[in-house]
Amino acid sequence: MAFEGPFEDRLAIHELVRAYADAVTCRDAEAWGALWAEDGVWCLPVSSQTARVEGRVAIVAAWTGAMANFPNLVAISCLGAVTIDGDRATGRAYPREMVIREDGTVRHDTGLYEDEYVKRDGRWLFLQRSYRPLHSA
Repeated sequence: MAFEGPFEDRLAIHELVRAYADAVTCRDAEAWGALWAEDGVWCLPVSSQTARVEGRVAIVAAWTGAMANFPNLVAISCLGAVTIDGDRATGRAYPREMVIREDGTVRHDTGLYEDEYVKRDGRWLFLQRSYRPLHSA
């Protein structure tokens, strides 16, 4: 898988992935939630509460709860690959987060999202995101 499909769709998915990281950094639950399909699925196995969350409302609630543990966080994400097939696509994204703890220590996390995207009403959204940690220091 590389970057396959119409340029406009590939660009829109790049922007979707980057908007996700921006909303995380800005702690903007409304903007973050708007990136998900109503029937989205978020698989974040680093916590039993987020191992598999289904539906936009439940996903935003889980994210909001999780973010309470990270008062200072900067997120950056890079799309590694995407393949578009009509109104559906798959891809990989590599998020990097810097967590600044209350005591001032810093943790850097790098992971991998295996993604499924869906285009609805002309907009690309996350249909499923499955996270796997790659490195933490």
